[in-house]
Amino acid sequence: MLNQTHKAFASTSPRGLRYDALPLRLWRKAKKLGVWNPDDIDMSQDVRDWQTLTDPEKDLLLRLTSLFIAGEESVTLDLLPLLMVVAKENRLDEEMFLTSFLWEEAKHVDFFHRALDEVFQEHGDLHHYHGPNYHKIFYEELPQSMSALLTDTSLAAQARASVTYNMIVDGVLAETGYYAYFTMLERNNIMPGLREGVGYVKRDESRHLGYSIFLLSRLIAEEPPLWSLIEGRMSELLAPAIGVINELFASYEVMPFGLKVEDFIDYAMSQFDKRLTRIERSRGQSLAQLYQLTDDEVA
Repeated sequence: MLNQTHKAFASTSPRGLRYDALPLRLWRKAKKLGVWNPDDIDMSQDVRDWQTLTDPEKDLLLRLTSLFIAGEESVTLDLLPLLMVVAKENRLDEEMFLTSFLWEEAKHVDFFHRALDEVFQEHGDLHHYHGPNYHKIFYEELPQSMSALLTDTSLAAQARASVTYNMIVDGVLAETGYYAYFTMLERNNIMPGLREGVGYVKRDESRHLGYSIFLLSRLIAEEPPLWSLIEGRMSELLAPAIGVINELFASYEVMPFGLKVEDFIDYAMSQFDKRLTRIERSRGQSLAQLYQLTDDEVA
């Protein structure tokens, strides 16, 4: 076993905790906004609404939810190596925020499983909803890039992991999934409990994305050539990310709820471009500037 000791602690040093820096500002927001409880959401109307849906509409909601809950489980399982790297680097402010990050991802699994159990009343095997592109990202790329941090803590490995986890999984696929939920449910004024919970999940993820923008920007500030790796990794994963959307739409001859595939591909591409542009803007910024980024600047 590695014999690791401490020589000093940030909390009792002259520096103390940097509450004005972005990671701890996100931590404070998590303490205030991340305390929602999936058990408190009233899903009684959702149960009634579910019974009014057609079989294809039920199948689409079940398919989307199976993609979401497995994705949330995957990111819960795979986040710990990044937290360990940040802790090893003695970045207490970032580690504090990442504890809320991990807890919230686990809570998202809890919420979507409650929807499966109580609203959809589905207890079977849903793996058949996970197509080849979904497998590529969630079964292969995400766990591989994150677990690599257990043996390779280089800035390049951190950048590769963060792009996969935060920019593609959270920043493109999850954001497009929220758009799908709200397009279906708000348009038809159904399932208020599911809408409420997805709204909380989206709010949590906005903080996660804010941190990831900061993290990747910090890595570039420390090692500017990483920009090429980040840009290349995002481009590499764009095809399977769009493939996940195409797989979902290809499963239906007539798309339930009147959804159109081009709307969602356009939305996903806009999220991709938004994240890439924001990270690119950080090139040339100092570490001091990055710690003082506003919430709007990492949105």
